[in-house]
Amino acid sequence: MRSLETVELTKAFGGNVVLDKTSVSFRHGKVNALIGPNGSGKTTFFNCVTGMIRPDSGRVTYGGTDITRRTPHVIARAGLGRTFQLCRVFPRMTVLDNVLAATRPHGVNLFRGARGRAEVDRARDWLTRLGIEHLAGAEARNLSWGQQKLLELAGVLMSEPETVLLDEPAGGVNPALLDRIGGLVRDLNAEGRTFVIVEHNMDLVMSISDHIVVFDRGRPIAEGPPSVIRTDERVLGAYLGV
Repeated sequence: MRSLETVELTKAFGGNVVLDKTSVSFRHGKVNALIGPNGSGKTTFFNCVTGMIRPDSGRVTYGGTDITRRTPHVIARAGLGRTFQLCRVFPRMTVLDNVLAATRPHGVNLFRGARGRAEVDRARDWLTRLGIEHLAGAEARNLSWGQQKLLELAGVLMSEPETVLLDEPAGGVNPALLDRIGGLVRDLNAEGRTFVIVEHNMDLVMSISDHIVVFDRGRPIAEGPPSVIRTDERVLGAYLGV
């Protein structure tokens, strides 16, 4: 079982404790959601899990292996892929080259002149699957925000991760693209990929999630299926202050 777990994960910035001995486990083979009010530690949690920042204490394990102190590219090779709140694309490169560059962690220059036909075909296949194959030759800066989110996801999927962490995939996305993202998540999950999604769009969360973890003030306060979470008094209190 390639489960993602943390044990007493702690991170503070100055005197502000963002993650407070956070212990949580996400379900392997499921669509997991991580929700909570702004400032509850969700993105910091993602950053610690993926090696972008180091926790002050605690442990992150993936498939039973401790990955707490590993670098982002080593964690990615272990099977964890991740998108960001703000899309990370190369704005002056074409859509196709962006996807190809995602498989070359040491810099974009390494893939020029060394692109195998199989690699290019696989990149085009992902663009087709995400519905943006017609934009393969366009510069990324000319895409809409939602299209850039799809492009970033295509780059992540090129590495064939077992588990995909999505940081606010619905942010700034129009309803048509949002439906496409939701459908793609469910399709990829049916094919065996695990998802952990940080998201504020509760309609999306409730429609695609199997398991939801709720954060408040850097700690999980509730977890369970959507049917339980939507009526949990602790969750309502965290969001509504009641």
